[in-house]
Amino acid sequence: MSVQVVAAKMAEVELKDVAAGKQLPADSPTSPISAGLSLARNYPHEAGSSVTAEPSAKAGEGSPGLLAPNAAKMPQASAMKRPDPQQNGGEAFVNRDGTVAEAPRMKKIQFADQKQEFNKRPSKIGRRSLSRSISQSSTDSYSSDSSDDETSPRDKQQKNTKGNSDFCIKNIKQADFGRREIEIAEQEMPSLMALRKRAQGEKPLAGAKVVGCTHITAQTAVLMETLSALGAQCRWAACNIYSTQNEVAAALAEGGFSVFAWKGESEDDFWWCIDRCVNVEGWQPNMILDDGGDLTHWIYKKYPNMFKKIKGIVEESVTGVHRLYQLSKAGKLCVPAMNVNDSVTKQKFDNLYCCRESILDGLKRTTDVMFGGKQVVVCGYGEVGKGCCAALKAMGSIVYVTEIDPICALQACMDGFRLVKLNEVMRQVDIVITCTGNKNVVVRENLDRMKNGCIVCNMGHSNTEIDVASLRTPELTWERVRSQVDHVIWPDGKRIVLLAEGRLLNLSCSTVPTFVLSITATTQALALIELYNAPDGRYKQDVYLLPKKMDEYVASLHLPTFDAHLTELSDEQAKYLGLNKNGPFKPNYYR
Repeated sequence: MSVQVVAAKMAEVELKDVAAGKQLPADSPTSPISAGLSLARNYPHEAGSSVTAEPSAKAGEGSPGLLAPNAAKMPQASAMKRPDPQQNGGEAFVNRDGTVAEAPRMKKIQFADQKQEFNKRPSKIGRRSLSRSISQSSTDSYSSDSSDDETSPRDKQQKNTKGNSDFCIKNIKQADFGRREIEIAEQEMPSLMALRKRAQGEKPLAGAKVVGCTHITAQTAVLMETLSALGAQCRWAACNIYSTQNEVAAALAEGGFSVFAWKGESEDDFWWCIDRCVNVEGWQPNMILDDGGDLTHWIYKKYPNMFKKIKGIVEESVTGVHRLYQLSKAGKLCVPAMNVNDSVTKQKFDNLYCCRESILDGLKRTTDVMFGGKQVVVCGYGEVGKGCCAALKAMGSIVYVTEIDPICALQACMDGFRLVKLNEVMRQVDIVITCTGNKNVVVRENLDRMKNGCIVCNMGHSNTEIDVASLRTPELTWERVRSQVDHVIWPDGKRIVLLAEGRLLNLSCSTVPTFVLSITATTQALALIELYNAPDGRYKQDVYLLPKKMDEYVASLHLPTFDAHLTELSDEQAKYLGLNKNGPFKPNYYR
């Protein structure tokens, strides 16, 4: 019998004594407190023993109190128990008068059925369910993985409730769940909702046919529905094969949007989806919204004549902007392009604050790693790198930085980080994070030198920062641990943990703060409005930055969320600074 049960029985006896007018001091040798302590010292708990409690009174019988014991089964005085040598493992109570009373026998819980249950082989469906419950990444929502249908979406014939089939997604039945996610996102995207309310009467995008290639998430859905409310027609594909939220894609398809994307696309699927967005009979895009430059590249490669009717390109990533500047330098950029990535509202908010929060979320969800005391090297100290370093340092990690730019390098040093070359710390670090937007930042030589268990991930846009292709060789073994997490195993048994196959960590493996994305999405919407409505000749075939006045407008739309109140310049102050009282307050070259 366990110590806890004996102590409980003694407590019941004492309650009866108290009810009869007897008061036992706490230090009395017969009180349950002292008796319990004595039992803990002298009568160790029997491993595996357990009991079932018996009711204090039969149904329908009165009792003096809820905890009043059954007089027929309990001894009449509080007492210490001892094993009875005359019984086979039995127990007895020693009463105050020295007589021995047999303790009531208790039934033990039987575990035989449970043991048999664990030994049973689960069914196929049961194995799937069990596997999901213990190893599936928490980034995959219930709705995204609720279907066991492994058929490729390209082989399905799906229609929404209105009979429209101009889309290709995982499962249209997830639309209701996706709609709820979009409604949650709307609450954290005040500027887009304000823009939708203010401008939908004017319809500044009436006649615009926008083809987009971005991450298809609840936040993107709010942007797409805002563009539609402003008059635009939209067709959309995903810029990342792992970042699509299937339930959101379903909600968009149910709402009449032509969406071609699902989580876990192959490379062939990726380009097929982009082509389906662009190559459609009777529909010609006149605006491009891109993230990474893949859509722009595909149109240049396959349908160059489309640029005759395209008014402009809006690009939001480092990689995509780099491609645009290359086209411009080569004289091949045939339409104006807006560089949203280098706008102040994108750099100082999305790149910094978004990554500062989402880097920890992505690493924790995929690896359950503890950050305190870990040695981490962050490649690149731009705004993304700054956000990652700040978050990891705050969690107690030892952070190293690699950088090519002496200005960013000096910032890293003055922020308290040690500037190193990658090969100097490769053998000792626990986590490697790339944040450069470049290619081959971590190559096979670096990967060969990493310690066993090192975590490798990318916070830039493209999967070119880590040379993943060099790991797909016969001597290395790939082992899928959970969704978006792979062990790459060397012949000597060493293994590294590769996340999202080198693709963008936060959008592939976790989520990002909706409020920050509201800032970027509003900037994208304003850039589309500006390029679409600009008179001929305002923008030439080149890459432009968003006017500073628009940056400030986007920021001002978000201030009411914080109940923030701007100070206004007096006429005298504005004249002294040489500024307009209503802005812009920074020159266009300010970054």
